[in-house]
Amino acid sequence: MEIWIYFTLLAATMQAVRTAGQKQLSGKLNSMATTGVRYFFALPFAWGYLWWLLDFREVAVPALNNDFLQYALIACVMQIWGTACLVAAFRYRNFAVATSLAKTEAIQVAIVGALLFGATLSGLGWFSVVVGVVGVFLVSKVKFNLRDLLADSQSLIGMGYGLAAGLGLAITTLLIRQSSLALNTDLMVSAAVTLVFMITVQSLISFIYVYLQDKSQFPVMFKHWRLCLFVGITSVLGSIGWFTAASYQNAAYVKALGQVEFFITLALTYRVFKETITLKEYLGMFLIVLSVVILLLWS
Repeated sequence: MEIWIYFTLLAATMQAVRTAGQKQLSGKLNSMATTGVRYFFALPFAWGYLWWLLDFREVAVPALNNDFLQYALIACVMQIWGTACLVAAFRYRNFAVATSLAKTEAIQVAIVGALLFGATLSGLGWFSVVVGVVGVFLVSKVKFNLRDLLADSQSLIGMGYGLAAGLGLAITTLLIRQSSLALNTDLMVSAAVTLVFMITVQSLISFIYVYLQDKSQFPVMFKHWRLCLFVGITSVLGSIGWFTAASYQNAAYVKALGQVEFFITLALTYRVFKETITLKEYLGMFLIVLSVVILLLWS
């Protein structure tokens, strides 16, 4: 298999595991502090990974040119914006619908990538993305009643935030790829440099925000340092996967394959919590797997 496939599977697995850790952490910290943990505790590992990779690949640190800085800084802001929209969606009725719409990130990556960056897909590639998104909706257990949603302004606003979250995260992924390619060096190294730059900037932004909002959150982080460290390590491993895969392959294909995260999450939930999987969820998992097979074998 091509190298981007391994890194995408690493990313999807670590993201599913990290999400489980963040769910536990969210009961102890506020939303911004919980978000900040994934940057604060990942930062030293990201720097360590870059230092090791530079030595292992025997590549010099690339110069951070203007194109890189432009793409990477906008990506930092878009990721924070996308996350903020997702959090905002929780405040409205039918938030399950809103958050499920955020999962349209894969198809939004394909559309925005084609419109703005010329990252076109084959016909089967588009089909694979759509099938995967449908599978994710089925696995998400969300029920859409269009008439009720359209009659409820609060639900419409929530849906808007959900779509905006997906768009923000989609643009982030596309800009990560552009940032990495702008460095014109070894792709694994450029992905690592992009990762370290973004995590450093986002750690600074998150630190300032949490300090000004509620600095009492910092002692709570250190009290639960083991869980925070778990989130940080799984986060940096997931980010290494996403950033490297997006450097090697069209971001739409990476996100399409990355939808196996929902399959992994459901499998973990079944194993850990012994929850029953419904026929609808089995159908969703089948469509996700079908999407991946189409993507890897024929697109």
